[in-house]
Amino acid sequence: MSIDTPPQTGTDDTDLGEPATPPRGPVTSASYSITVRLTADGDPASIGRIATAVGGAGGAVTAIDVVDSRSDGLTVDVTCSAADAAHSEEMVGALRSVPGVKVRKVSDRTFLLHLGGKLEVASKVPLKTRDDLSMAYTPGVARVCMALADNPEDVRRLTIKGNTVAVVTDGSAVLGLGDIGPGAAMPVMEGKAVLFKRFADIDAWPICLDTQDVDEIVRTVELIAPGFGGINLEDIAAPRCFEIEARLREKLDIPVFHDDQHGTAIVALAALRNALRVVDKRLPDVRVVVAGGGAAGTAIVHLLLRAGVGSVLVWDREGIISPDDDRLAGAKLELARLTNPEGRRGELPDALDGADVFIGVSAGNVLPVEALARMKDRAIVFPMANPTPEVDPVRARQYAAVVASGRSDLPNQINNELAFPGVFRGLLDARATEITDGMLLAAADALAAVVTDDQLNANYIIPSVFDPAATEAVAAAVAEQARQEPGATAQVGRSDIRA
Repeated sequence: MSIDTPPQTGTDDTDLGEPATPPRGPVTSASYSITVRLTADGDPASIGRIATAVGGAGGAVTAIDVVDSRSDGLTVDVTCSAADAAHSEEMVGALRSVPGVKVRKVSDRTFLLHLGGKLEVASKVPLKTRDDLSMAYTPGVARVCMALADNPEDVRRLTIKGNTVAVVTDGSAVLGLGDIGPGAAMPVMEGKAVLFKRFADIDAWPICLDTQDVDEIVRTVELIAPGFGGINLEDIAAPRCFEIEARLREKLDIPVFHDDQHGTAIVALAALRNALRVVDKRLPDVRVVVAGGGAAGTAIVHLLLRAGVGSVLVWDREGIISPDDDRLAGAKLELARLTNPEGRRGELPDALDGADVFIGVSAGNVLPVEALARMKDRAIVFPMANPTPEVDPVRARQYAAVVASGRSDLPNQINNELAFPGVFRGLLDARATEITDGMLLAAADALAAVVTDDQLNANYIIPSVFDPAATEAVAAAVAEQARQEPGATAQVGRSDIRA
């Protein structure tokens, strides 16, 4: 039986995604878990043979549940994890070959989780009586509407606007999947909204736009903005994303945040700050090489320079990007001017000569691990591309003092999830009207500080995504910075509404 899963290819940006192909044998993942319903004969050893078959195929049995028991045998659900879709097929084949066992049905648990979508709308107020209805809706709601017409400043306080974010995409640069369109992007945007709710108690909604025209995207977001307290741009390809973000920031009175850029930059800077503590180096003294001149790479470079990094080189498809390269234009040319005043040329290994730090947000396997030997002692290596890192993070440990990646099966996972929930929680709490570099730096510093001196080591430079202190610290830092910056927060309503 075929088990359908989407293909994966590398991109120049990083976000939530699957671990790369493991270096040693299959590493199983819940994202490729299946439940196989089968019948087994009455032989007491059948269950043992089932588990042995899965293990022999390299899978991991996580549950065996008896569905029905009869005198002549059992019906059981066997839940097991695989490394990828092909590995799932191998496990099913192994089960089919077990004597006395018949496979009835194979269910992909990830696809089952997405049936019907991952979001719902729930009322926060009871609607049990006529009185409830008359206050929540007509005629009572008219009083609130008129009060807001007189005092627009209270919209954030008396409607869902104050706790709602629009997750906007055109589906052109989705995870490691590329330009798959708005409909196919919906599961990722739903997932983003689920993370907003789980980690920051923010109500977010996916807005998948069936256009890649910059003017149409900007105008559409303008039109829906009154119902939201913030805009999270997501998975929009470069260089289009730069113009969309810039124009929306200019036009809207709510913060606009492109997570592929700024979320990645925040977590990368936070991880780098702590990695430098481990190797006893200072940000102004280090040379950094960034692989990838797309949205994520550009934002990382800008934030590193704002934080005071000593020197940055960027490598992309053209090689080390240089301001005198006539192939460059627009955002990439500007990036070259910011990072390579000497006009250095060459390929990625050449850029690593004498570098202290490597940060990758490009594509998988673009760097031979041996090239890391060209870096300085106590090097820091962050291959962050998903689903496959730029260089094998396990083998990179032979050459680097600190290694971090986007992989969830290795220490030091650099994950945007550590940033965006807290960033928006802080923006909404402060009634922010914009997001600034100062807020991004505050978020990175706060996230880095979650790891205490007693906890810090080469295998723990960034907190877990499930550490509540991460979101709380980032939210508090962003809110405080927003309140300190003149004009960055909305005025509180002055009406006589008592709430």
